Amino acid sequence: MATSRAFTQCRLRPLHAYSSRPSTRSTAPRPRTSPIRAQRPMSVMSRSYQDALQKLAELQSNRTVTQLFGSTPEQSNAKARDLNAVAIPEVIRWLGRAGYSTDDLCRMRHIHVAGTKGKGSVCAYATSMLRRYGAVGTYTSPHLVSPRERIAIDGEPVSQELFAAAFFELWDRFTEAARREGRDAAAAEGPGSKPFFFRFLTIMAWHIFLGRGVRNVVMECGIGGEYDATNVLPARAVSAAVISQLGVDHVAMLGDTVEKIAWHKAGVLKDGVKGFTVRAEPSVMGVLRQRAAEKKATLVEVDPDEVAAWRGVEGNLKGGFQKMNQALAVLAVREHLNMGGGGWEDLPDEMASGLREATLRGRCEVVHDGEQTWLLDGAHTRESLAEVARWLRENVQEGQEVILVFNQQERNAGELLAGFLREVNEVTGWEVFKSAVFTRNELKGGGDGDVAVQEGAAKTMRDIVPACDTAVFDNVEDAVLHARNLVRNKAKGKVLVTGSMHLVGGVLRVLEPDGLL
Repeated sequence: MATSRAFTQCRLRPLHAYSSRPSTRSTAPRPRTSPIRAQRPMSVMSRSYQDALQKLAELQSNRTVTQLFGSTPEQSNAKARDLNAVAIPEVIRWLGRAGYSTDDLCRMRHIHVAGTKGKGSVCAYATSMLRRYGAVGTYTSPHLVSPRERIAIDGEPVSQELFAAAFFELWDRFTEAARREGRDAAAAEGPGSKPFFFRFLTIMAWHIFLGRGVRNVVMECGIGGEYDATNVLPARAVSAAVISQLGVDHVAMLGDTVEKIAWHKAGVLKDGVKGFTVRAEPSVMGVLRQRAAEKKATLVEVDPDEVAAWRGVEGNLKGGFQKMNQALAVLAVREHLNMGGGGWEDLPDEMASGLREATLRGRCEVVHDGEQTWLLDGAHTRESLAEVARWLRENVQEGQEVILVFNQQERNAGELLAGFLREVNEVTGWEVFKSAVFTRNELKGGGDGDVAVQEGAAKTMRDIVPACDTAVFDNVEDAVLHARNLVRNKAKGKVLVTGSMHLVGGVLRVLEPDGLL
């Protein structure tokens, strides 16, 4: 689309006039008119897609919000209680300012996905299967390259035109609501009268889906579940819930044990709705069962041994661990489609095809860059990095060396790296990494330049693998250039990028500079 910055005062076209692809549901009922409708832009401004990105960048970021909780459980307990207590009421108020109520969300049926590991894969599998049965909207996070990735229709990110139109429609509604609440014109128009980044995009996803007549939605939680912005969904709007595999993550917000984290993730369970999860250790299952009883939900526990005995469906998403994600997605989709009993073993052709063709950027992804091969996986927990170690073994020859590019900005990078190196050594039996690159996730000029975390990780690498050459960078562009130089003289050389989805996204931006934002 054109990115002209010419100023306009024309009325916005209705949202349904924009499309990321031809609608397959032209006969769907028109959405009910919402109570707030901006009759014209609240200010004279350019409204291109690039302008929408600039405005989006002005909103309070997810990282800023998570830092409010403190860096340790001891620091964050009191703050977490206070912030969590107001989270859902605040999102409901923002939803109202946008012109919607939670009842409006009941015009869609959601598969709601929480968990620590496998959330993205479950969403990808569920989306790919549901596409065979009708239009489907998907909301996921984080994005790797473009925020449009977070909001998809029939598996494709919404178009730039649709994204910009929806963004400014909501921006105007929030502005008008702020004016009615007594703010002056400048304050009402600015980012301070808008929800923070994740909440804005969550409401925007529903705005787009309702405007496009989408009735089937796969929705991934951002962080946790109980107090996540997506959890304003009432029970009537949820067809099935999924709690994927659990691990320790976002400690300051969710707690420092798997049991505490399980409590938060189980927040997506709803009265009268089936929730599907993997049977875990007794202490975790005790929490999940208690939460299901409190919420009057039906908890369906998947036996990992039964899934392990299943062949699974070989497809685009690699790794034996994907069988568990496939099984959870199949059960949720069957429930969503009211297909009755049945599991993952005897699949209709449509569902098997959906599993086979599902894709997810940044997860066991292979990118060929000339003679070199880049292996990318955004694993960022001890357990998921162990899976990356096994996936790496499947992609290297006996004795082959690989360049490692690693970062983990928000967790104990050294500890995660050490565990990962132990796993790699165990599954390969030789020193795979003779060179390692540690970098911040930002492009040039995008960060504060502090590389203390990366220096610490590099020291851990040298302590464990003394013969390994290490390099540290404050931006991903220089890190990729250095890795390219290292691998250039190696026939069929390979680079593994892991530790952070944000790192993988940055590397993809450098490897694919022509990719549209």
